[in-house]
Amino acid sequence: MDTTIIRYWIFGVLWLMSLTLMVHAQPGHKKSGDITYNAIPVGADAYLRWDLLPMQRIGVRAYMRSTYDRAGGGYDASHFLFMNKEDENVTLDVKGKGILYFFRANHWHGSPWHFTIDGTDNIVKETATDAPVNADKVFKHTEFIPAKAFPEPLAYTWATTKGADLIWVPMPFRDSLRIAYSRTIYGTGYYIYHLYADETRLSQPISSWNMAKVPDQDVINLLNRAGTDIAPKNITTLRSSIKLDKNELLLSNIKASNSVIRALKFTLPLDQAIALERVRLKITWDNAKYPSIDAPLCLFFGAGTFYNRENKADFVKGLPINIHFDYVNKKVELACYYPMPFFKSAKLELTGLSPTETGISYEIRYEPATIKKEQSSYFHATYKDFPKPQLGQDMTWLDTRGIEGHRDWSGSFMGTSFIFSHNANLSTLEGDPRFFFDDSQTPQAYGTGTEEWAGGGDYWGGENMTLPLAGHPCGAKDKKTAVNEKDLIQSAYRFLVADMMPFGNRALIRFEHNENVSQEHYEAVTYWYGLPAPSLIKTDSLDIGQIKSEQQHAYYSPDASPVQVINSRYEWGADHYPTGAWGYDLNNKPGYKEFMGKEIYPSHQENGRYTRGTSEFTVKLNPNNLGALLRRTLDYSFPNQTAEVYIARVVKGQKAEKVKWQKAGTWYLAGANTCVVSRPAGELSKRVYNIQTSNRRFRDDEFLIPARLTKGLPAIRIKLKFIPDQQQLYPGKPFPEQSAWSELAYQVYCYVNPQYHIGN
Repeated sequence: MDTTIIRYWIFGVLWLMSLTLMVHAQPGHKKSGDITYNAIPVGADAYLRWDLLPMQRIGVRAYMRSTYDRAGGGYDASHFLFMNKEDENVTLDVKGKGILYFFRANHWHGSPWHFTIDGTDNIVKETATDAPVNADKVFKHTEFIPAKAFPEPLAYTWATTKGADLIWVPMPFRDSLRIAYSRTIYGTGYYIYHLYADETRLSQPISSWNMAKVPDQDVINLLNRAGTDIAPKNITTLRSSIKLDKNELLLSNIKASNSVIRALKFTLPLDQAIALERVRLKITWDNAKYPSIDAPLCLFFGAGTFYNRENKADFVKGLPINIHFDYVNKKVELACYYPMPFFKSAKLELTGLSPTETGISYEIRYEPATIKKEQSSYFHATYKDFPKPQLGQDMTWLDTRGIEGHRDWSGSFMGTSFIFSHNANLSTLEGDPRFFFDDSQTPQAYGTGTEEWAGGGDYWGGENMTLPLAGHPCGAKDKKTAVNEKDLIQSAYRFLVADMMPFGNRALIRFEHNENVSQEHYEAVTYWYGLPAPSLIKTDSLDIGQIKSEQQHAYYSPDASPVQVINSRYEWGADHYPTGAWGYDLNNKPGYKEFMGKEIYPSHQENGRYTRGTSEFTVKLNPNNLGALLRRTLDYSFPNQTAEVYIARVVKGQKAEKVKWQKAGTWYLAGANTCVVSRPAGELSKRVYNIQTSNRRFRDDEFLIPARLTKGLPAIRIKLKFIPDQQQLYPGKPFPEQSAWSELAYQVYCYVNPQYHIGN
């Protein structure tokens, strides 16, 4: 063989090997041949490539749906979109390409569950299913069936979690996902899933999940390392001990280009840990004007206090964050493994100190980043204190609009660590989480309660528990059993990894405080990744019903209704304070208790149309786009709205019959503002049919358009073809309104690479 050819062959092999090592050679990571650091990790990779958590998720949307009370009250169980057979009571119905990353149910209630993926019905049970009466007294340990499909630590049942069945097993679907409960009593649940615009940008293809698939063993091994040091070891390491003899202490001011902190650890003397728990950790990236992390040590590391009533070694046994008590060596170890990128410098400080001779030690490990600068983002921990929450209003734990001196941010919401009572009051947990992204007026994430968000159920029975991604580490069962003031502090945490929630220009994280009637003292740290530049920019809007706007966008819908004027609301919580609540009387009949107080969220008017034919319109794009997001404001009184979406290039002077349409997918929104509430008399009783229609008809809904149909184009033509839906509310009972395609307004956003100039 020619020596030149041999040299080139050897060079090529070595280059390929070096590239593979650069991308994959990190402890605990799956070596998957088709992933690059430009690809979005999905499925097992979403866990194994946790080093890529700071990466911008272009073309990915996260949604959290649940059985929340559509009327805005506090009874968040057993609300079903619609019902089919007796054992098919639907709580989630999605069309598109995506992955279900999280499922939560209250105890075993609802089991057997139907996970219908791309038309295949996977029936999942739980041990208590066949003996549900007093199951919590009969069973000490329960598991999912089939057990091999749902092993710990990717799935836990209520015996471990103290009240909930939790599944973190990724369940991909190519076209559709439906979850249905066989039984309806106490049918509380919430679910987090991702939808993807472009499969070519993903680390692996999306293939339909079924129960024969066993979770990736590498993922199980990684999660089993929760509570330990999971970060790379042989990288640049700074270790030091320091006396806390000043009010503020500089730990380190690292100067390095495009690097990432992989481990941040503190060791405190056991006898001084509680005294130091409110010391503030402050981290500033790249000489920014404001710190991105500024939070009390205890809350940042996952607990409301370092008081460890049960003397547990693993106080917070989290995967990305943990707290370990070493009673032999009389120390408390704190660790955070969320990757923390910086491009020029990282300044780490402790503030709020009372000068003392106490000494602590710390360790910082960092290495060169593998994420391109334009795809990366900073890690943030935003602390908020609510000594007396405002009655009737949600608490805002995070609003990125204008935070740290910047209007727009793009990144991902990564979880919370929070105190919900300083008085051992567990009843504050009846508050729903509501998360809004990128100026949507409808929350893309709407949960059923605060302890559900943190992996519990029924207030954890007052007990403490800690899991890799959720937990209730501290707090006495009640005020009577508390042994001191610190034992009164109730806190919980929820860490997101695979189920992270990306956003393109704004994240608004809101929580009710016990249906907004509690004035307990709340505190919260919200974890998030963010770069101070948008990755999702608004390029156009169409106001249906406004003739000028319709003309400007060449709106054409031959079968559209005349302009309708609707007076209603979005789903933002209770309309009034104090207010009535949906409930049941002693005869198990539904009713709404009327005692309306001050109006918190007044109704307003929207104009628009509906059609059972087609709609077409032209919208502007940024030619440098990486795909688009189309948001529709609609009247949700029309049930199960479905349309096929087609995209075409805009060619000046082109005749309608010459337009070349390409199908982008099916746009589907399940349910309506009318649902069925079923709370039968007993565990095995047949369902009941209580129809609930809320006064919230306005909703924003989204559709992702892949880059292959938008890239390089200054404008596109969109056609929406209505698909009739005959789904009934329950057999023999149609929805109050016939299905139609409602359109009040459209907003168009383009995905772009965020442009951020790093200062000196």
